[in-house]
Amino acid sequence: MNALQKLRDRIQKKGLRAVLKQLFRRYVFLHSQLVWLEHDVRTPLPPHNLKPYPPMRLEAITISNADAFSRHFGDRVETMRELAAEGYAGLMYLDDQGDTVGFAWGSTRDYFDRHFYQCNFPIKPGEYFQFGGEAIRKYWGSSISADMQLEMWKVMADKGCDTMVDVCDIENIPAIKMHLRMGFQERGKITHMYRLFGRWRFFRDTLYNGSALDAFRKPAQPVASTAAA
Repeated sequence: MNALQKLRDRIQKKGLRAVLKQLFRRYVFLHSQLVWLEHDVRTPLPPHNLKPYPPMRLEAITISNADAFSRHFGDRVETMRELAAEGYAGLMYLDDQGDTVGFAWGSTRDYFDRHFYQCNFPIKPGEYFQFGGEAIRKYWGSSISADMQLEMWKVMADKGCDTMVDVCDIENIPAIKMHLRMGFQERGKITHMYRLFGRWRFFRDTLYNGSALDAFRKPAQPVASTAAA
């Protein structure tokens, strides 16, 4: 009865069509398009008007301090510990209570994502693959995302990397817009992930010319004419 009530509440909140679409994607068929993006870590981020956030403590994620994820990311504490044990580079911001409120991971080798997409993301020498970046809702729209990028770039530049590479689901509009705002460039490659009946997964890559993200870019502002009448 509790599950049925939750379903009724979700339908009232999102509408029947949206709920049916979500259930279909979860239990029958899902097609995700992961757009490959890159950024030169030596190129500064463009100016932004993101909100400020309170002072935070920045720490490298280790096996011993992964418990800091317990409050806001409790279901991922062991995953964070595993990633640290496997040698991936992770950074996290801690609030004044010592709780993790934002984090990101980077890999200097091909990364097999066994926790979410369950596929391999190959990278070239001099690159690193960034994954798992997230902040709690309280800090969405703040400059914590930009600052985390810059801090990760410093760490990975010291490891000999000059290019950051990541993928973004084309349906994750806020993330796509964030990447464009930060000056990321498209690689002209999309990894397609298909999931059937919530169990079987298939993957393929496609290449393209031009841009797959033009629809998400802000239109250019018209320039006022200075010609004399």
